[in-house]
Amino acid sequence: MSEKTTVNDQELENVNGGMYCTVNTGDSRNAAIRIAPGLNTEIIGSLPNGTVANTTGRFTRVDGRNWAEINYPMYGWIKGSILGFEY
Repeated sequence: MSEKTTVNDQELENVNGGMYCTVNTGDSRNAAIRIAPGLNTEIIGSLPNGTVANTTGRFTRVDGRNWAEINYPMYGWIKGSILGFEY
């Protein structure tokens, strides 16, 4: 079994070309991470408020919402607004 490694903000910046962002759902709920962008896609995990996530730089608009692809601390798609992206 491999050990988990803790990284600091400087090490996380630009992982695979992305940027780090802090999860903020606006309340006590966790943020759903989905297999693909869209409300009808499978939820594969969740991240609590305050978690630092790294985006890949891929964004899209599905179901009237902005979605961002993340690759740290897990791979998947998250609503862009939870990471502070509105476009």
